[in-house]
Amino acid sequence: MENKKNLFEWAMKAEWNKVVEQYNKDETIYGAKITKSDDTALHIAASDGQEDVVTEIVGIMCRDPEKKKLAVEALLVRNKRGDTPLHIAASQGSVNMCHCIAEVDYALVSARNHDKETPFFLTVLHGKEEAFHCLYKIVTRVHHEDTLDILRGNGGDTILHAAISGEYFNMAFQIIHLYDQRSPSNQAHELVNARNERGVTPLHILASKPTAFRSGNHLKGYSRVIYHCTFVDGLKEDDGLKEETVSSENVSCKHATKKSDESNFIDAQCPKNYHTVVYFLSLVWRMIEVVMWPSKRSRGDTENPQGQRLGSEQLLPPSYNTCFELIKFASKAVLVIVGSGSSKVRKIREKKEQHAWSAQLMNELLERVVMYEYEESGGCPSSEESIMLDFTEHDQQKQHEVSDKGKIENPILIAAKNGVTEMVEKILEKYPVAIHDMNVEGKNLVLLAVEHRQPHVYRFLLDQNTEDTKSNGAKDSVFRHVDNDGNSALHLAAKLGDYKPWLIPGAALQMQWELKWYEFVKNSMSRHFFVRHNKEGKTPKDIFSATHQELLKSGGEWLTHTSESCSVVAALIATVAFATSATVPGGVKQESGTPTLEHHPAFNAFAISSLIALCFSVTSVIMFLAILTSRYQETDFRRDLPGKLLVGLSSLFVSIAAILVSFCAGHFFVLKDKLRYAAFPVYTMVCLPVTLFAIAQFPLYFDLIWATWKHVPQRSYMVVPA
Repeated sequence: MENKKNLFEWAMKAEWNKVVEQYNKDETIYGAKITKSDDTALHIAASDGQEDVVTEIVGIMCRDPEKKKLAVEALLVRNKRGDTPLHIAASQGSVNMCHCIAEVDYALVSARNHDKETPFFLTVLHGKEEAFHCLYKIVTRVHHEDTLDILRGNGGDTILHAAISGEYFNMAFQIIHLYDQRSPSNQAHELVNARNERGVTPLHILASKPTAFRSGNHLKGYSRVIYHCTFVDGLKEDDGLKEETVSSENVSCKHATKKSDESNFIDAQCPKNYHTVVYFLSLVWRMIEVVMWPSKRSRGDTENPQGQRLGSEQLLPPSYNTCFELIKFASKAVLVIVGSGSSKVRKIREKKEQHAWSAQLMNELLERVVMYEYEESGGCPSSEESIMLDFTEHDQQKQHEVSDKGKIENPILIAAKNGVTEMVEKILEKYPVAIHDMNVEGKNLVLLAVEHRQPHVYRFLLDQNTEDTKSNGAKDSVFRHVDNDGNSALHLAAKLGDYKPWLIPGAALQMQWELKWYEFVKNSMSRHFFVRHNKEGKTPKDIFSATHQELLKSGGEWLTHTSESCSVVAALIATVAFATSATVPGGVKQESGTPTLEHHPAFNAFAISSLIALCFSVTSVIMFLAILTSRYQETDFRRDLPGKLLVGLSSLFVSIAAILVSFCAGHFFVLKDKLRYAAFPVYTMVCLPVTLFAIAQFPLYFDLIWATWKHVPQRSYMVVPA
């Protein structure tokens, strides 16, 4: 007990030399628990990051080969969380600590804590890539068979589940290729298709992370320009065991050798010496597309981090790679000059890297995932629940229990709910039959995209349906499909969920976008579509009115408060503007009755600005009064009320600016001789409160403009529960 007390005090005071000395003297303290959490001195040293101390203590414990069993028992001592010192070292990501402890006995890597997590699993869970490679070498020595039970953790999650959950996409990519190298025909495919106890595969997890993809992020202003001017490298295969890498071109572009229709046209129509000019102009046009219409280019940018388009089209021909590298270098140089070390630019770069890597990881998973396969006997397609491979009978039983409950949806359905357009597109490209997938409620891709307000996914499906209609017949059946309750896409578009889906503040603007979404879905339906009742006998219009009552009420109250506040300011400006517009600075000439200062520039500015302030302030008051006297019906929120609010705010801002100009111009005659240079600071201080009010209203003003001119609402990307 005295030794334990001394070890505890020395460890708390970081007097590790005394701890090492005590370990050197007394072997009975090797596994002594010295804290209330049952930690040994080795636990504390590992959690404190004392690599030299841990290495020295482990060396002391293993110096006598005949007492190796005692050392292993000490290293297997668990605290109250069930963690051994190797668990803590793995969580810390210390390669030295992991190596010196695991080399004592390879079985230490397989030890599980109370959460059923091995040290090897913890390196992935905490994103410690170097420690993962260290323990991987040891795992491959011990586990020569194909069993992957050691790769599982709490809840049946594999290391691939953990890597994707933590968004460690580089590590997930390496895990797939490491097990491809070990056993290409078995282990990597089992790992990709493995389900946890809830029946979730790694692809399910990736589909539930919309912000990891380009389609789930909204960049504005200069952030979007920096994003598209930033080039990131694709993931490269590096197993940590040999210096073999794969070029980013091979990783990110599977079909780069095919020529596009555009390239063929250029080859046929243009002489050889005109190719450079044509490609340069094409590059400039695509740069303009990136800035002006980013939605059209987003999927191509994220799937190919090198700046080339995937599929059959390339941004540059193979012989012009040097030009591309020059542009890439120039882009990086510009970012360095403007401050690539700044936190804003660095975050944007990290975001683009995440988008590129997630798309690349998605491609790797889809190459190995097992879905929609037919039996050789010509039977029905195998269900997804029955074809995914698992490791143990216990896990298979859990899987079937979950599947029987019908709570697990296909990855493409989860991607459609969360707005991961890239995954929806890739799965449909590889498995066209997936367009007919449904969840337990009978909802297909179209219904889920509409219900969860995913404009990008819905528009992609519309485009696909248009292309299919032109090529080989219509697939309108997926758009006319109804769920188990008889709800069509229009019923679900009319239904308001418990969350706020739209990326815009204010209940009134939320209501406006709800109406726009409903009308957009209604207008996108085929001409053969007719309004129908669901099983409860309700039409889409009935559902819209019933579910939007609270939002309609909140929108009306918000408009009332906003209009009341702004109308007070507008009325005040109108009062002052009327008084000033009837006042003539300097008086008038008695002979002619004309203003004395009529030829002075400041007088003209005063007269014109006073008149403008009066006209626009009165207009603003009228618009706000029209809003206050409105009936606040549903259809009023589509164009009428937002339009009046936009005109009212525009008039208010103009009148504020005009009255300030009028005040400064009129007062300038008083101070122009003696205090001429002091006038401007005085005017600035006087105008500051009114200017601050206008600035405070600018976000609302810009949101109004955006909401008015935006044809399809913009989705606010939040993770939708699977």
